[in-house]
Amino acid sequence: MTFFSDASVRPAAPSRIAAFFEAVSLKLRQRKAYRSTYYELSDLSNRELADLGMTRCDIRRLSLEAAEMSV
Repeated sequence: MTFFSDASVRPAAPSRIAAFFEAVSLKLRQRKAYRSTYYELSDLSNRELADLGMTRCDIRRLSLEAAEMSV
């Protein structure tokens, strides 16, 4: 009696690998945009934020919006 076992692993398609690295790259760009926006707005005084029509509680929301726009 003869048995045949095919245990070869099929390599991932190059397009899937490229898509993975593109997704990682996008997340890193978004994180960079979020952090830079957050820290720049955090450095402003309350008076400067008020002149721009913002408050401290708007900083996180605005930073998230800036991150979403960085594509």
